[in-house]
Amino acid sequence: MNIEQMLAVLDPEIVARLKTAVEIGKWPNGVALTTEQRQICMQAVYAWEMKNLPETERSGYIDRGTKEEDEHCDSHDPKQDEEFKPIRFV
Repeated sequence: MNIEQMLAVLDPEIVARLKTAVEIGKWPNGVALTTEQRQICMQAVYAWEMKNLPETERSGYIDRGTKEEDEHCDSHDPKQDEEFKPIRFV
């Protein structure tokens, strides 16, 4: 079975079960996944998600925000806060 054939038989329910198995390290019947099974399941989930889900819904997606190129975050200087009171150790 090649990757395309495998992805053709997967559906959202099966992928959810594979993800759960990877997360908890067990199959639904309680049998522990081997290291190889965990790797294969993760690869199958990622491959299926790449083919069937938008980027924002895929496992591992990190929202990088909407900053334009060369735009920097505001720096926060606590000394400018009215409520800022440094702690003094005696």
